[in-house]
Amino acid sequence: MQSVQHFGLKHHFLLAMPHLEDPNFAGSLSYLCDHDENGTMGVIVNRPLELTLDALFEQLELGGDESPHRQAPVYYGGPTHKDRGFILHRGDSAAWDSSIQVAEDIALTTSMDILQALADGRGPDEFLVCLGCAGWEAGQLEDELKENAWLTVEGQAEILFSVPPEQRLGAAAGILGIDLNLMTREAGHS
Repeated sequence: MQSVQHFGLKHHFLLAMPHLEDPNFAGSLSYLCDHDENGTMGVIVNRPLELTLDALFEQLELGGDESPHRQAPVYYGGPTHKDRGFILHRGDSAAWDSSIQVAEDIALTTSMDILQALADGRGPDEFLVCLGCAGWEAGQLEDELKENAWLTVEGQAEILFSVPPEQRLGAAAGILGIDLNLMTREAGHS
C-alpha cells in the first residue's frame, strides 16, 4: 500500500524554532510560495538588507527617480538564487510576465516588468522585493518538520505587508498563541 503525501504548505509561514542554528534560517520567518511532490520554495520575509529599492533601481538602470517606493527595503529572501529578484505582492499574477498566484490576494513575480513598474511609480502598492529564495528538495522540509526545526501556520497578507519586519516572526507565532522568546533552545521529542 502506497502512502499518501499531502502538499498543503503553500501560503503558509515557516517559523524557525529557537534551536535552529543554520545561519541562513536562524530567527527567520519564511513565506512558502510552492509546495508539491518536487519540493518546496519560499522567501524569507523578515530580513531587510542594507539595500533600498533606490540602489537596486540604480544597479539595474531602471530610473526610479520619481518612484514613491525608492526607500523601501530589499530583503534577503534566502540562500538560493541570491542574484535573482523575487517580488511577493498583493494582487493578481496575470498582470506580470513571470508570476504565480500563491493565494487569492498574494502573488510571486520574478520578471523585470514588475521592477520597472515599481521604478516608474506604478505596480502594486503592497510588496516585498527579495533577493534570493529558500528551497527544499522533495521530502526535505517534511523531514525538518519531523525534527522540530520549524513551526507552520497559514500565511496572512497583513503580517507580510503591514507588520514591520522585525515583528513579523512574533506576529506569525502569535497566530498559534506562542511566544517564541519563552521557548527553550533545546529540541525535544515526546
